Formats: sequence, structure tokens, C-alpha cells
Amino acid sequence: VETQHKDLEQALAENNQRTARVIQALLQHGIPENDICMANIEQASGKKPPFFLVIAGNIGVGKTTLTEIITDQLGWKPFFEKVKENPYLGKFYQNMSRWAFHSQIFFLTERFRAHLQIHQLDVPVVQDRSIYEDAEVFAQNLYDQGILPEEDYQSYRSLYLAMTQALRAPDLVLYLRASPWTLLSRIRKRWREVERNIDREYLFNLNLKYERWIREWQKKRPVKIIETDGRDFLTEPEWTQSIIGEIKEFYLQSLKEK
Repeated sequence: VETQHKDLEQALAENNQRTARVIQALLQHGIPENDICMANIEQASGKKPPFFLVIAGNIGVGKTTLTEIITDQLGWKPFFEKVKENPYLGKFYQNMSRWAFHSQIFFLTERFRAHLQIHQLDVPVVQDRSIYEDAEVFAQNLYDQGILPEEDYQSYRSLYLAMTQALRAPDLVLYLRASPWTLLSRIRKRWREVERNIDREYLFNLNLKYERWIREWQKKRPVKIIETDGRDFLTEPEWTQSIIGEIKEFYLQSLKEK
């Protein structure tokens, strides 16, 4: 019994040290202490929070469109990716080596802020891309391509791991899949100025990272994969409604499990 008590005390001490490191790292990046503490309180309470859906997928796959449809039809609270707000994104696509770290840190921090807000809501939420994709797909790709230097990547990775210790994972990830050719076509069609320099090779490499990430994520969390090549959420309402129906079915099932 005495040994068990010592083990428990050691585990609690290690957990407190871990929490302190998380809070210190987040404070250094401008995240309010009250928000960080609230996230930890929510986790510690044992109370099951509202349903949290992530729409995941590569650039141009249709995440924002589907998020808007879900918001309109189900009335869930949306969290959109802050593309226009990122002051480094246009510079990044012109000179990736120079601006990769700045752009990734912006997205990581903003995504974390969104997660903290999600922790405090009492309504179902749908998020356009997750913090996990930022790190496991985009930052990882930049590092593997030699665009993000070792020191920058390790600093980024440490911050990401500290952040995600304070977060709960989404209840469901809806992964939208498309080929690089489809993605490039959609990107050209919507024509965001900051995305004009994106090429097929970049999208191809991101797709490889996405496929690896989603395989690993499926091993521990629920995932639904939607093939979007040759499909359109706006012009194919029956197909879109079938996806909404799957989401609603999963959501209602999760309520029964509470």
C-alpha cells in the first residue's frame, strides 16, 4: 500500500510539472492565463463537453463550404480557418524558407485560441481544419522538404505538444479527400490572391502527409472519409444531404453514450 501511495504521489507531481510547463509555454505566446486554466478545469471536471466535429483535408478540398452548410442546416457553432488574417501567408507562398516558421506559428496559435473557446461553449461545434493538421501535415511537410530548419521545427513541435496537452480531441474527424489535380482546379476557381503560387507538387506532398496522419488518427479516434473527386457540395444536394445525415447519426449516437 505504501508503495502504491508513493507511485500515486509521484504521478501527481509529474502531472503538475507537466501542466506548469504547458502554461509557461502558452503564456510566452500570448495566450491568456484565464483561458488556459479554464481548459484544464474543463478536462479535470469529468463533465462531457458538447459535440466537437472537425472538417479535415487539404487546401481547396471544400472544408469551408461544408462547414458553412453544416452551420446553416444543423445550427452548430462554426470555427473557420483564419486565412485572410494571417499576415505571413502571402509572403510564405512567395518565399517559403523565409516565412514558413512565422506563418505556421500564426496558424498554430490562432487554432489553439479557437480550441480554448470551444472548451467553454455549451453547443455543438464544427471546426474548419484542426490544430493537429497544422503540425502533423503542414509543419511536418515543410520540415521534411527542408524548408523549415531543424531548430525552428523543434521549437514549433515543442509548443504544439505543450498546447495539445491542454486540449480534448474532437469527437469526430470528417476527412475530405481529393487528388492534387482536383485541388488545384478548385484553388484556381476560387482564386484567393495568397494562393496563386501553389503548385501541384506542393499539394501532392501535403496529400501524402494527410494520408499518413489520418491512418494514425483512425487507430485511436473516430473518422469518416469522404471522397470528393468529381463531386460538389453545392450542386449535388442529395450527396451533401447524405453526408449531413451521417454526421447527425453519429452525433445522436454520441448523445446516447453520455
